[in-house]
Amino acid sequence: MIEHHLDIATAEGAMNSFVVHPDEGGPFPVVLFYMDAPGKREELHDMARRLAAVGYFVVLPNLYYRRTRDFHLTERTEAQLARMFGLMATLDARSTEIDTQAMLHYVDAQPQADATRLGAVGYCMSGPFVVWAAAAHPQRFACIASIHGANMATAADDSPHRVAMRLQCESYFACAEIDKWAPPDDIRQLQETLQASGVAHRIEWYPGVEHGFVFPQRACYDKAGAERHWERLFSLFARRLGAGKRPPAND
Repeated sequence: MIEHHLDIATAEGAMNSFVVHPDEGGPFPVVLFYMDAPGKREELHDMARRLAAVGYFVVLPNLYYRRTRDFHLTERTEAQLARMFGLMATLDARSTEIDTQAMLHYVDAQPQADATRLGAVGYCMSGPFVVWAAAAHPQRFACIASIHGANMATAADDSPHRVAMRLQCESYFACAEIDKWAPPDDIRQLQETLQASGVAHRIEWYPGVEHGFVFPQRACYDKAGAERHWERLFSLFARRLGAGKRPPAND
């Protein structure tokens, strides 16, 4: 495996990022990995490595780079949680578009990345981000996955449940049964939009698990649910991106 810690230039600064891909056999299809609210950390690096190990070029940026290069939640104290929520509040559809555009520009220039085969995954906070990214770049994204995505239906004009009407790629939404950040009514609104759009999609409920269940270092970690989410991701990405398959040569 090849790993890089590098800065990706954006319109608003240097976005420090973790990039990982296999050491031979490329170019590899690309997965943009949008972090959850606790920040870019080794736990997420390990998850990115797991994706890369089966044949992907994975880009995991620190989305808080406008305010800090190194925040990650280490303790759920009042002070740390307040800082985390403050950082979360600085991110929206506009910042997602800026950061996504920068990542696309980066992967387009990488010889080991086949950016014609591109997908994304977002967790918790970034569930909406992958919807915004794919809706803004419908010709670029072949698939997206939102894993216990938060705030999927809000009163805002750019609420994910409204923006989803513009999706043209296959999408997967993993939903925890116990999740105050994504209650059933929010997911119902999202599902109605996706059904009306006719785009390929799947919304799957994970019974008995809590928000954040895929993260091994969380108290709410559920191994069976986490492994099911990996199975779904690998299936989606293999189907739409073709990990390990080289693009046909031009005649």
